[in-house]
Amino acid sequence: MNDRTVHAVDADHAIRLCSVSRRYGSGDSAVTALDEVSLAFPRGTFTAVMGPSGSGKSSLLQCAAGLDRPTSGAVVVGGTDLTRLSERRLTLLRRERVGFVFQAFNLLPSLTAAQNVALPLRLAGRRPSRARVREALAQVGLADRARHRPAELSGGQQQRVALARALITRPEILFGDEPTGALDTRTGREVLALLRAMVDDAGQTVVMVTHDPVAASYADRVVFLVDGRVNGELTAAGADAIATHMTHLETAPC
Repeated sequence: MNDRTVHAVDADHAIRLCSVSRRYGSGDSAVTALDEVSLAFPRGTFTAVMGPSGSGKSSLLQCAAGLDRPTSGAVVVGGTDLTRLSERRLTLLRRERVGFVFQAFNLLPSLTAAQNVALPLRLAGRRPSRARVREALAQVGLADRARHRPAELSGGQQQRVALARALITRPEILFGDEPTGALDTRTGREVLALLRAMVDDAGQTVVMVTHDPVAASYADRVVFLVDGRVNGELTAAGADAIATHMTHLETAPC
């Protein structure tokens, strides 16, 4: 593949994993969390990652997001190979081009919603404008909650603040690690609908790890992992089809 082809591929994809392996420990006690995983995530799409416990979902997300370094292989974000960056440059890339939303909202209780949203820019040494913070809060439907602290917000509203905080840097890709896991069913669906709208209306790229077939049904495709390897995928699938596929994976003989 020549340079022109590589650039064309990266123009179409927000992120690519190329033969990524992640091993922990050494010798007889070594554990392979990811085993030669190759995946591409097209720009402006919503991908869910599922699999049985211990399948490598969290390791995949951490390596893809630059939170952990693969043992071998390459992770390419917008044409930049993360595995070749120094720790300083990797930190800068995560701040500027990658967003994170976790099951725990991780908001600072002493700060208002607006101050929590502005925090990533402040940590990067930039002064966020009030207009930009308002825009991020409005994007998640919380323009009227800017001065509220986390204790004054519902769980769903706190997760929306966390989404706004992740979006304030206008990241190329947004990673979610069980982002609705701590929410009740109705509120979780509202957050998922918001993620879906971000993809459809704003062209955001979203990669979400989840165990919930209903949550995964909001995605364009669902990628399944088993024992650190890709084990098929479904496109535009409903919750029942996803649940059935997961059941087969979990009951399949080793």
